[in-house]
Amino acid sequence: MTTAMTHMVLGEDFPEIREAVGRICENFPGEYWRELDAERAYPSAFVNALTEGGFLGCLIPEEYGGTGLSLRAAAVILETVHASGSSAAACHAQMYTMGTVLRHGNETQKQAYLPGIASGELRLQAFGVTEPASGSDTTRLSTRAVRDGDHYRVNGQKIWTSRALHSDLMLLLARTTAREDVKKPSDGLSVFLIDLRQLKGNGVEIRPIETMINHNTTEVFFDDALIPVDTLIGEEGRGFRYILDGMNAERILIAGESTGDARYFLRRASDYAREREVFGAPIGANQGIQFPLARAYAETEAAELVARKAAALFEAGVPCGAEANMAKLLCSEAGWHAAEACMQTFGGFAFAREYDIERKWREARLYLTAPVSTNLVLAYLGHHVLGLPKSY
Repeated sequence: MTTAMTHMVLGEDFPEIREAVGRICENFPGEYWRELDAERAYPSAFVNALTEGGFLGCLIPEEYGGTGLSLRAAAVILETVHASGSSAAACHAQMYTMGTVLRHGNETQKQAYLPGIASGELRLQAFGVTEPASGSDTTRLSTRAVRDGDHYRVNGQKIWTSRALHSDLMLLLARTTAREDVKKPSDGLSVFLIDLRQLKGNGVEIRPIETMINHNTTEVFFDDALIPVDTLIGEEGRGFRYILDGMNAERILIAGESTGDARYFLRRASDYAREREVFGAPIGANQGIQFPLARAYAETEAAELVARKAAALFEAGVPCGAEANMAKLLCSEAGWHAAEACMQTFGGFAFAREYDIERKWREARLYLTAPVSTNLVLAYLGHHVLGLPKSY
């Protein structure tokens, strides 16, 4: 057992954070989110409130204007948001994307960007990685960044780049050396922190994608876009390694959101099942209602323990790829099973928008697919943990 595991806190940790975030969420009830969902609008007021409370800059060290909290604390923030019925999808990327700058950027870059991100003056909400042809096979992305004097010339396309229309900055992964010219497929990829405010209409076009949820996702086109050399984070060609830590953090934070979703559904369904009477008795007395909720509760408690372990390992600097992936897998499934049980409990009323169940149900389904699909997590565990032949 590692030292990190021995210090994993059980019970309701960070109660003061839960209370403070909960108070903010009280000002953004279901009606607020329903209106945004209908209009496909961005929750600017909610994002601003979290920023002003210091919660979106929680992972930025105090020396750069943040509060310097742990990854587990950040996961608790997102869990609380989702448990309240709100959604952190509009702003969670800022927590894990800035980590690449913090860990691998130079001091000039940190001083230039991190204080503004912490204060809310700058929004870093966009992460340009996925492409239409490569999908989850990141090493096959085709967006190229070619050195051209004091700039890189970027050409290519990104897809499912959420919040690009509401972000000042984007963390961009592009190939700087052709795949056929490197020893390993993961070599030759580089990370850039680019300013979308300067590039929109100057080599960059952003198009929104309509989806079943209000996720503000887009596709981004680069056509001879010129970005300064000093936007390169770390060394050229080592970008894939830089984003791996960010991906582990992303999975742990998303696990927090799914845990919050599960707690929201279980609370709403249990309350309703105790009060709703059919055939002369509360529907919660029926095992057909009660057992799925009880099982979803057990799944949620077990999944959260894995998520806490993953966060503890991450914070201790211990390799946590397997744990981060398992946390995302188990928590997303617990959230989805709680969502399904809640839909069944509410019956026809679950489909009425005013109850907010159908909205949260749609949102919870996303995390079985993103940011990494369940099947890819299983393939990773099978190959890297169990030592089975590679299946992808």
